[in-house]
Amino acid sequence: MNVIQTIILLTTFFIGGQCLECYVCLDQGDNSGKCKQTIKTCEQGDDMCLTEIVWGTTPYWSQGAQKQYYVSKNCATRKHCEKLKSKYMRSCTHIWYEDWKCAECCAGDRCNYYVILSGSTAGSSVIILASGLSFVFLARRFLI
Repeated sequence: MNVIQTIILLTTFFIGGQCLECYVCLDQGDNSGKCKQTIKTCEQGDDMCLTEIVWGTTPYWSQGAQKQYYVSKNCATRKHCEKLKSKYMRSCTHIWYEDWKCAECCAGDRCNYYVILSGSTAGSSVIILASGLSFVFLARRFLI
């Protein structure tokens, strides 16, 4: 085997070994079972793990139907992730009486194990929590 064939073989080995792994499931009622047990080695070019959360009635609407969560996970490209996040941004309200959809993306093997809040929502929660703790600390200091 010559040097060029060796380099091609090693490059193929290392590129093939660098594929991302994501949890995958489709329209599951929660983030357990299949959504935490089924792992897929992503295709070349898929560099993100995608999670979609939908809150709403069953696909075939009927009067008085109960709302529920539908969780889907898959491999995706960064471009596809950003497109879905932008598409769902207006409807990602988490308001219980409205139908809504949210998408989350992450980069790293099996990073979509948990269903998480978006970064902006989590960031706002941290600020609110820090403000509340500061208020309690100052109130205790000056009142005691």
